[in-house]
Amino acid sequence: MVLADTGYWLALANAQDRWHEAAVKATRQLNETLVVTWPVVTETCYLMLTRLGVNAELRFVEQVSKHVGIHEIGHEHLSAIRALMEQYARLPMDLADASLVLAATQLGEGRILSTDRRDFDTYRWKDTEPFHNLLKTWD
Repeated sequence: MVLADTGYWLALANAQDRWHEAAVKATRQLNETLVVTWPVVTETCYLMLTRLGVNAELRFVEQVSKHVGIHEIGHEHLSAIRALMEQYARLPMDLADASLVLAATQLGEGRILSTDRRDFDTYRWKDTEPFHNLLKTWD
């Protein structure tokens, strides 16, 4: 399994995006389940709708419903999410990123597809483990 951040989905859907080719290559070559969280789905839907239109948003929802795992982040995780946001306040860290750091910690998986190099080069899962951004491989 590989975590997938909002920027990856936006790049995949937008041929004009600087990361588009890398996202397409990653999608074709990875033979693993992609995992997101509800905050990532929400953020991606909003940005797809506002930047690329309703059809892009609908395609994303269809893809997630058929091919993507969703790691549940519930009410009981809010204190951990808040602690992460406080820890990385200087960046700052948003809810979607915090949910992915928490998911990585809970799943024991730090591989991610993200266009957000600065933040995911800084974040640590399990407090010490760096993320391995697979999108860099195809950039």
